[in-house]
Amino acid sequence: MKIESRIFGLGAFFFVPVAFIYGYLTHWTEWVGTLAVLLVGGLVGMIGAYLGFTGRRVGMRPEDRNDAEIHEGAGEQGHFSPWSWWPMVLGLACAAGFLGLAMGFWITFIGGGLAVVALVGWVYEYSRGDHAH
Repeated sequence: MKIESRIFGLGAFFFVPVAFIYGYLTHWTEWVGTLAVLLVGGLVGMIGAYLGFTGRRVGMRPEDRNDAEIHEGAGEQGHFSPWSWWPMVLGLACAAGFLGLAMGFWITFIGGGLAVVALVGWVYEYSRGDHAH
């Protein structure tokens, strides 16, 4: 993870000066772009720091070594819910939220309630056993 953390870390050192250059070139009248580029710089800095800390804690992966074999990276890569319907419900809640912003603000409250239900269902999906929907 050393390479990934360096790429993201250098991104922070790129985006923060670019934000100030952008602000200077727009005579500090266009605040949205300046703030957006600053936030991108902060985001890549946080991701780079997280990857750096995780890389030190986990150690070298097969992808980080030049002498690694393909079979060393085989196996389970994480836990995923292949039969879960909750991501689709959360997507519908997000769609309802955006529809509410465009059509009528009251629809946003329905989307927010559906999003809470979807997030709770997705988080506690495996709390009662495998595939207990």
